[in-house]
Amino acid sequence: MRVLVTRPRPAAERTALKLEAMGHQPVVLPLMQAQHFVAAVRAGFDRPHEAIAVTSAEAVRVLAGLGPALQPHLATALFAVGAATAGAATDLGFTDVRVGAGTGEALAETVAGFFGPETGSLLYFAGLPRADGFEHALRQRAIDHVTVECYRMIPLDHPPETRATLTRSGPFDAVLLYSRETARRLAALMRESGVDCADFSGRYLCLSDSVKEALPAGAPAEVAIAPDEASLLDLL
Repeated sequence: MRVLVTRPRPAAERTALKLEAMGHQPVVLPLMQAQHFVAAVRAGFDRPHEAIAVTSAEAVRVLAGLGPALQPHLATALFAVGAATAGAATDLGFTDVRVGAGTGEALAETVAGFFGPETGSLLYFAGLPRADGFEHALRQRAIDHVTVECYRMIPLDHPPETRATLTRSGPFDAVLLYSRETARRLAALMRESGVDCADFSGRYLCLSDSVKEALPAGAPAEVAIAPDEASLLDLL
């Protein structure tokens, strides 16, 4: 199958290799790119904290930007939203990584098992824009936390000739969508190009219901059984 990969680099290249191994033909078209704020991470670590939380592998990549200055923090308990993010943190050198069940709400439940009334504060390294599920769940559980916005996802522009090239070979068999913002950006590109979503692809494979909701009405969309890439690729 001819599959469009819309996630940012470098993750898009890793996904493309997986698709090739499955016998598919990947086409990489990142729609967003991350702008990192390493200085915000450095300032965040100066705050008193007993644990760290991350809800994306992108946040882990920002932490890596500290280089040797990250070393004193690698033994701090780190809560990761799911297995992929946890793996990125482990690869970076964190030694006490605790894995959530794939959603912000589930991660807050995991954090709640660690934090007692006098435990202290959680340092949450987050991106913009983001869903508020994790922070809302932390507030509901009265868990003291500080959010450090350490990266921003910004749209990537693609010239009209690039869009034309994409559709020259006919509709994609599937489009992989990992975030709500990416789905919104793709919908905007299709509107700008005058392309109907059903003509662009016969299937839009979404990591979550939130991603699906950002697509135009009537888009032939499917949602992964769990919010991870393995479940998304299982839809193929």
